[in-house]
Amino acid sequence: MSDFPILSLVTFLPLVGALFILIIRGDEEVVARNSRNTALWTSLITFFLSLMLWIDFDRKTAAFQLVEKHPWIESFGINYHMGVDGISVLFVLLSTLLTPICILASWEAIKVRVREYMIAFLVLETLMVGMFCALDFVLFYIFFEGVLIPMFLIIGVWGGQRRVYAAFKFFLYTLTGSVLMLLAILAIYLQAGTTDLPTLLKYALPANIQYWLWLAFFASFAVKVPMWPVHTWLPDAHVEAPTAGSVILAGVLLKMGAYGFLRFSVPMLPVATDFFTPMVFGLSIIAVIYTSLVALVQLDMKKLIAYSSVAHMGFVTLGIFTLNQQGVTGAIYQMLSHGIVSAALFLCVGVIYDRMHTRDIERYGGLVERMPVYAFFFMVFMLASVGLPGTGGFVGEILVLVGLFQVSTWAATLAATGVILGAAYMLWLYRRVIFGKLTKDDLKSIMDMNRREVAVFTPLLVLTILMGVYPGPFLEIIEVSVANLVDQHKTAMIAINALSVAGQ
Repeated sequence: MSDFPILSLVTFLPLVGALFILIIRGDEEVVARNSRNTALWTSLITFFLSLMLWIDFDRKTAAFQLVEKHPWIESFGINYHMGVDGISVLFVLLSTLLTPICILASWEAIKVRVREYMIAFLVLETLMVGMFCALDFVLFYIFFEGVLIPMFLIIGVWGGQRRVYAAFKFFLYTLTGSVLMLLAILAIYLQAGTTDLPTLLKYALPANIQYWLWLAFFASFAVKVPMWPVHTWLPDAHVEAPTAGSVILAGVLLKMGAYGFLRFSVPMLPVATDFFTPMVFGLSIIAVIYTSLVALVQLDMKKLIAYSSVAHMGFVTLGIFTLNQQGVTGAIYQMLSHGIVSAALFLCVGVIYDRMHTRDIERYGGLVERMPVYAFFFMVFMLASVGLPGTGGFVGEILVLVGLFQVSTWAATLAATGVILGAAYMLWLYRRVIFGKLTKDDLKSIMDMNRREVAVFTPLLVLTILMGVYPGPFLEIIEVSVANLVDQHKTAMIAINALSVAGQ
């Protein structure tokens, strides 16, 4: 398998499916049906192919694997360079898993411009997978920014009443930060003479420019996470996006910023990372506490889950900047777990929104009487979001807190309050929607989940429990690459401190 271009195949196969959808002919109903079927089969084949990454992955090395490298823009030394390590491979699998789930979840919900909708999702999958595999800065930037276009269309065309406002806010926020990242990439290229990531990871950038480069990357990645106070685009985007759009936004797109910190800021800019860590801790703790309190007063289900996502991603940034094995491993695990659980929670909202066409919490109550299967699925994902032991949410949060306690007791204590607040708003949501008496007349005829909806939720449920009960296989892939990242940072800081002492 070493010579087989599996990463390119997994990355670009969805584009082939999109081209097939583009040439479908017939009346509107035929085009819609064939577009759905083509998109689903393409995404399923892509997912099963991506499982080869899991099977072929060597868990004992931190080196990039399944590497493909070909000349691209030779005059500037820019290559088509793809590869995965323990930090990126699981995010590729997360992207390929959530895409067919999104397509299946949109089966009946999307009735207009079905062809264009399915093409947008397949193009989005290519860009997401490509971003996690790219080992050249220019290639990474193209995929990283390209994701904006299909997501902008998904929100702006198939979203709610204020969809155009939400789409433009999402686009402008994320693009503004990324302009600074482009300048940082140019500065690194002028300094090092290459855009090749493995080469740059071994290149010691001068300490005096590291601070500016770090801030430029931070401007882009913090918006994508999103960190407080540049998080305000997220609730609007989630509320207006169609259900599947919210799933991908929460499940994969929020992970791109945190992945950027892990891939670029921490290993390439160690001096600046050390200097700015207290600032990141401060912003992350505010995010965890403030957005949890905001979630407590939300009346819209999607807004509540959107604010909870900001709080959970606050845990992720805390874990990354602990710069120790437990914290960074916990951050990556939390990203994966949150990708599955938050995706499932938005799907839970979508199920009842498709039936009642409202997301107002006060419009519901007593659903357990009419929808016991739905109540069970919702309960598992709600408890996983809270971080109940036995679910994936617990493993990530506990590892982050253990890593954080080693670095700063006060930061860990304040972050732990977010767990209590998280339990408060999620249990409040569940009680208001599921429990109580079924008094509203229009709810008395509501139908429970059908087979298609159960099929959408089942893999997410299995993974949520598996990640909580048996985290070993996932941690085994992550830990060697994380150990290498932490050791590199420590070695770089020791060398820099030795130089500064010698200079004195």
